[in-house]
Amino acid sequence: MRLLKLVPDNTNLKFVSLRKWAFGLTLLLSLLAIGLVVTKGLNMGVDFVGGVLIEEKFATPPSIDAVRTEVDRLGVGEASIQSFSDPKTLSIRLPVPAGDEGATNRLVKKVSDDLAVKFPGATFSKYDTISGKVSEELISKGLLAVGLAILGIALFAVVRFEWQFGVSTVVAIVHDLLMTLGFFALTQFEFDLNIVAAVLTIISYSINDKIVIDDRIRENMRRYRKMDMREIIDLSVNETLPRTVMTSVTILLALIAMLILGGHVLRGFTAAMILGIIVGTYSSIYVSSSLLITLGLRADPAPRKGGVQDGAERVGPKVER
Repeated sequence: MRLLKLVPDNTNLKFVSLRKWAFGLTLLLSLLAIGLVVTKGLNMGVDFVGGVLIEEKFATPPSIDAVRTEVDRLGVGEASIQSFSDPKTLSIRLPVPAGDEGATNRLVKKVSDDLAVKFPGATFSKYDTISGKVSEELISKGLLAVGLAILGIALFAVVRFEWQFGVSTVVAIVHDLLMTLGFFALTQFEFDLNIVAAVLTIISYSINDKIVIDDRIRENMRRYRKMDMREIIDLSVNETLPRTVMTSVTILLALIAMLILGGHVLRGFTAAMILGIIVGTYSSIYVSSSLLITLGLRADPAPRKGGVQDGAERVGPKVER
């Protein structure tokens, strides 16, 4: 039985030769992402801004302006209305009413009953509510979780390898985060706690891919101590490329199925994960690995006991510079 190979044996791609172009593209995309976040902002979910979020399903795609006019007529506060990928479903965000939980239930019933009369066939689906104080706490804890994850990863890379690996890993992860934030600013998908979970998952996947490549680079640095650093990085990335591609493809297949069949509830989470896999793979190869050269990393001059002796030649295809 013939095995499926997405990447041929003895692949000899010259990744390092494109590093300046990759750095330029990375800088451009990062600036665009920051610009989108600053100018358009993120569509924060009720988890972070507080309020009552009502999900209403209509028989036919309604006019958002007509729905907003009807909700405003009820005098329940300024409404923020957004459509899902399903044009028949709208999310209506309103301020939390004063009083107990009963006040919120009365607000939801008032809005849903009125929309059912104004738009025949409209049905109430669900609602979520959260106070402003809780939302502020969720924001701070979410930022803390992401920050501690990046710090822990950087410290691990420094202890496990050298400081250059720690710096390059943090730069690559920050790049992945900026791409994710820019994507959500561009698409205006709702940014809630599920997306924070997706971001942490993206970080975990990215660091796993980066550590595998970094470990191979460190191993080859000791094995081929007289080889140029550019050749060592190209060799290491090519050696790990089959594993990287196979892992990314299998995860993407599962995520695409979730994107198509998971409905709008999982759409933002799944879209973030798909983007994270693609961007994380790119940054592992073109950002994190190539940045090691800029940071001045050199092969280990000290011979390792039981390793390949000084001047030994490597076996396999030669990577041209």
